[in-house]
Amino acid sequence: MGQPIIYLYEQMKEEQVETIRQSTSDYIIVDAKRESLQINEDDIEIMLGWDKELGQKLLSSVTSRLKWVQSISAGVDTYDLDRFAEKNILLSNASGIHSISISEHVLGVLLTEFRGIRTSINNQAKKEWTRENISYQQLSMKKMLIVGTGHIGQQLAIFAQGLGIQTYGVNTSGHVTNGFIECYSHKNMSRIVNEMDIVVNILPLTDDTYQMYNQRMFLAMKTGTVFINVGRGPSVNTNDLIHALNSGQLSFAALDVFEEEPLPENSPLWEMDNVLISPHISGLTPGFKTKLLTIFMQNLRQYLQDGTLAKNEITLHQGY
Repeated sequence: MGQPIIYLYEQMKEEQVETIRQSTSDYIIVDAKRESLQINEDDIEIMLGWDKELGQKLLSSVTSRLKWVQSISAGVDTYDLDRFAEKNILLSNASGIHSISISEHVLGVLLTEFRGIRTSINNQAKKEWTRENISYQQLSMKKMLIVGTGHIGQQLAIFAQGLGIQTYGVNTSGHVTNGFIECYSHKNMSRIVNEMDIVVNILPLTDDTYQMYNQRMFLAMKTGTVFINVGRGPSVNTNDLIHALNSGQLSFAALDVFEEEPLPENSPLWEMDNVLISPHISGLTPGFKTKLLTIFMQNLRQYLQDGTLAKNEITLHQGY
């Protein structure tokens, strides 16, 4: 067994790689996107980003020394969490990096719909000067239910309150947290969702959240509810969503994530007037790698000290 390796699958700037290299002399730093070094893969102990093919090999290897993976995303539903738990591998995510970007995205699509801007864009493409097909509402004083009250949910609540929106939250236990008038537990969500004008999904994908937005949940909502999904696509039953939009149970949906990505060309969602589709862009963040490195270095220093993580460690049996 050779010297342990920190494997950088997410390509970082040269000065960022040097920052990692200067933090420890005990590890070989391998920049996977720049170097083609011949290495013993089993010597990889830390991985920044997730090389799925290599990662599966390491998870299957009885001699792998993999101990910690730093994910570049907030969601970790694509990881084999059971296998991570079996092999006692630490997993941390990038939660917090995307909070401002996703919050701005949500408010952007809301303003686009509520102020008739989306219709104006369509009219401009046709060179039509008309107000006849433009509907408008006041976003201020609307009730918004933010399903998921972590970093992103809290940031969205603070931003939304600046526009006069009344913000309510849903989390596992119903505990009240920053930015919310009141919070409810997952099990009580269907009881209060009919009081809300806007429902925003920010939940990670777990066994409990898989297709939680189904016919039953949509029927529990107030007629004409606005639905936004910036969480995970498989949290929504797409056929039930389409039915809710066609029936008027939902007045509008802004969808950034889907059960199948890319969204198939034959999906009815493409041609629905009351749907706004974006190609999984809500989390795109300026300075992303700088922010990611900050999390990674905090965790690396702690890991080198005592084998634990300082920030964003995933509870593997919960999936977040």
